[in-house]
Amino acid sequence: MNKKAMIGRYLVLALSIVLVIVLVYYVFFNVKPTEISYSNDIDGDAQGLVQRIENGNVAALYVESYKVYALVGEPTEAEVKAFYKNPTKKATYFAKIDYRTNFKEYLEERRQDGNPVPRYEFNDPNSGVNISSLIFPIIALILCAVVVFIIFRQNAGANRQAMDFGKTKARLNTNVTVRFTDVAGAEEEKEELQEIVEFLKDPNKFLQLGARIPKGVLLVGPPGTGKTLFAKAVAGESNVPFFSISGSDFVEMFVGTGAARVRDLFNQAKKNMPCIIFIDEIDAVGRQRGSGLGGGHDEREQTLNQLLVQMDGFEKNDGIIIMAATNRADILDPALLRPGRFDRQIYVNVPDVKGREEILRVHARNKKLADDVSFKVLARMTSGFSGADLENLLNESAILAARANRKVIVMEDILEGINKVIAGPQKKSRIVTDSDKRITAYHESGHAIIGKLLENCDDVQEVSIIPRGMAAGYTLTRPENDDSHITRNKLLDMITMMLGGRAAEEIVIKDISTGASNDIERASNIAKKMVTQWGMSKAIGNMYLGGDKEVFLGRDYGTTHSYSDQLGGVIDNEVKTILDDSYAKALEILQTNRTIMDNMVKVLFEKETIYTEEVNMLFDGRSAEEVIAYIDEKQAKKDSYKNTESVKINIVPEKETVAENKDVADSEPKETAEETKPTDKTE
Repeated sequence: MNKKAMIGRYLVLALSIVLVIVLVYYVFFNVKPTEISYSNDIDGDAQGLVQRIENGNVAALYVESYKVYALVGEPTEAEVKAFYKNPTKKATYFAKIDYRTNFKEYLEERRQDGNPVPRYEFNDPNSGVNISSLIFPIIALILCAVVVFIIFRQNAGANRQAMDFGKTKARLNTNVTVRFTDVAGAEEEKEELQEIVEFLKDPNKFLQLGARIPKGVLLVGPPGTGKTLFAKAVAGESNVPFFSISGSDFVEMFVGTGAARVRDLFNQAKKNMPCIIFIDEIDAVGRQRGSGLGGGHDEREQTLNQLLVQMDGFEKNDGIIIMAATNRADILDPALLRPGRFDRQIYVNVPDVKGREEILRVHARNKKLADDVSFKVLARMTSGFSGADLENLLNESAILAARANRKVIVMEDILEGINKVIAGPQKKSRIVTDSDKRITAYHESGHAIIGKLLENCDDVQEVSIIPRGMAAGYTLTRPENDDSHITRNKLLDMITMMLGGRAAEEIVIKDISTGASNDIERASNIAKKMVTQWGMSKAIGNMYLGGDKEVFLGRDYGTTHSYSDQLGGVIDNEVKTILDDSYAKALEILQTNRTIMDNMVKVLFEKETIYTEEVNMLFDGRSAEEVIAYIDEKQAKKDSYKNTESVKINIVPEKETVAENKDVADSEPKETAEETKPTDKTE
């Protein structure tokens, strides 16, 4: 219930209470004098008014309109005055008379005859009325009128609201300020959408050549890649009205509401042509028909049918461009994607390294950065980040810098921001036993050493034994570039690095722990895909045996394996062979480099987190004490930024270390999202 409705209800309640009080007053508390007859008693056994006057029982009289009020007894002067002011309450009794009976003359005749006459006053009915006697009826009448007015108004509002169910909820914006310059990292997508802008500005340019502009543009891509921002940029560049609505805004519990809203939306758009209609999350109403429990009578399907007719039916909507965004183009109805409706699909992908650098520059416009911050380095560090992730990264970095009372954002703030976005904040307050700390230190050192020595592994960026999220510690590595293809040797090296933590535990502690659960899970998934999907097993060969696909209710009712039980045993043996060989290789590497591993553990025990520089120093033969002294010197330089206002940006050469992927020691196994390219990210 909105605020206005609540105020209206309270007002009605208050007025109703006042009305009840007035009525109760008139019924129970408005005491009137006793009525008698003019000449004779009403019942015939008591004296009337004239008889009482003649008997000398009346002290004062007041004649008002067609009533005579009488006061009996021996009243004081004050009581008589009070009687004249309010005779309807102070009188003893009253009698109804006809004013034409000349009651005044009757009293004068008695006076002339020497008879006792009571004091009296006359109020001529032709001279006016007594306002005090009418004020309460007037107030009661006004209150009744107000109550009736409010009730009718509320009922009218309810009827109007009921009629508004069929009205569109689209928001109209005629002054969109977003431009293509505000969108970075997607040059090809801009070129595709530039045609829409040119058509809205100069449609004759296309019509003269017989060209037909696409009626609908579907933006498809992962979350956070800027689909909605692109739609706003098109409207801003075209300077046309922009209708925005979510797919879920069409559907209500009342049958026919969604279809009515679609019709009303296009009617509003026709009044503002040329214009853009943007439907966000169109999969809420655009799913394949026949998959709902209601069949063809499903409200969502009726809404979709109306949308299909409006987009390409008998009516022409040449000046209306429909843009929509979705993450699930695979479940949309084919009729929605055919030419004439959404006849152009633009895939907005996660930005590459160049696009990430441009996006970072856009979001860093209003932020103060230290001279050690490099956008090129950060772009390499954030492989796989969407535009929304990068914006959140810089925001988290600014918050961390403010928390540390620094005037500028330093590189370490952004590194911590990356870790925070991926795995959550550090949990330095968590109490960690010396035994767990030792296991975690050797576990992460095992990951780092193997990652540093194997040729196909990415460079190590950060090693930490501070708990973060579900992880007891983590090792970050960086990709050199955004490769779309990964070779078999690189996959094997990745598996070896994942198993390096378990191998380090076995060598040093002479035992194994649950900390490698997530490592084993991810390594097993990669090995299984190598055998069943990527044809990297000699025993299986180039056969695709994946078979497990995502189930879409209404279209798929289950999944089955595409191989026999006998072949399943071969697959299991091949996966086990890959894992066993990689684990043996990890044991061999760590046993050879035991001294480096012990020194790294000493530094981690002292400083808890080390970066690429410290890892390289250990491999160059520096002692643990020298590395610790270097870390202290670097910390002193970082503290100097607390009092500086410098915002100089120095682009660091690309050879500097960056981070993206991570190996994590967990106490519990966690699911990992693995696409065609295996990753080493913490979930």
